[in-house]
Amino acid sequence: MYKKIIYILSIMFYLTSCGTFDSVKRGLSGAKQDSVDEFLIKKKDPLIMPPDYKNLPTPGEKALAQEEIKVFKNILENSSEEEIGTSTSTESSILKKIKSK
Repeated sequence: MYKKIIYILSIMFYLTSCGTFDSVKRGLSGAKQDSVDEFLIKKKDPLIMPPDYKNLPTPGEKALAQEEIKVFKNILENSSEEEIGTSTSTESSILKKIKSK
């Protein structure tokens, strides 16, 4: 009789230490937990054509753009050379601007 009580108590202790009966069932059946997989790769949307696909620049437009850039650079270089020749320091250029106002 004493052995039966110990046997029943040990079985009950074993079952209660495992948690609920549901967790025992999941453990014995090998079911996985429902959790977020941090290594899951997110699917991307399919590729689509851009809305302004027909308005892409032609090769001739590139040459015109390069010429405009050259002209702009020449203007900047000429203006910076003129400023360097007229003013010898930053202080003098600031004083000239103040005096002109």
